[in-house]
Amino acid sequence: MARTTPHDPAAPRLAALAALLADETRASFCLALLDGRAWTAGELARGAGVAASTASEHLGKLVVGGLLTEERQGRHRYVRLADGRTAQLIEELAAHAHAGAQAPVRSLRDASLQHALARGRTCYDHLAGRLGIRITDAMTERGLLRQDSGFTLTEEGLEWFGSLGVPLGTASRRPLARGCLDWTERRPHLAGTSGAALCRHALDAGWCERIGTGRAVRTTSAGLRALSEHLGIEPSTIDAE
Repeated sequence: MARTTPHDPAAPRLAALAALLADETRASFCLALLDGRAWTAGELARGAGVAASTASEHLGKLVVGGLLTEERQGRHRYVRLADGRTAQLIEELAAHAHAGAQAPVRSLRDASLQHALARGRTCYDHLAGRLGIRITDAMTERGLLRQDSGFTLTEEGLEWFGSLGVPLGTASRRPLARGCLDWTERRPHLAGTSGAALCRHALDAGWCERIGTGRAVRTTSAGLRALSEHLGIEPSTIDAE
């Protein structure tokens, strides 16, 4: 008698999740929302080049599927990624998707955007791209972060955050530090509570500034000096403009 494989009850849910991301428009929405901010259907529609009614239909499916959450303010409806775990899933899937042949660049604008995202960007609430990797490497080299058995802040790392005046809340159930696979560098960058706190500080202190309305960030002159002073990062390794 032939043996049969028991049916895993998680299989339908996994298939449904895969189906949600199998549409290019819905996938583009999820990637755009990796900046951690809330967007309206109209804003996402313009970015993806689809009609507002089409965007609304796709966003409804993503909300029902649990990948997005919505907020309403008056007549406006905003959507954002459901949580950090969802952001990690999208970023890691993007890393796997980019592991194969690179998609052809269709225009100078696309080439400029790819370069900007590769140089530095936000991944939900932490820094990614070459900037995020250089910070992660520098923290590791200086003994502030350990990567030998997962991502762990050392005592020196905790003191370093304190010296910057960056609070690390302990009430959150999120890990203090974790690795997030970077889809352009193919290596993990710092995420978790500490990664989010450092990103917030970099933006608030003017170390970085957003480029346009997307995820790309640019390191400022003040940021280059700060990263050199606090982490010994050479400006040329970030490829700042």
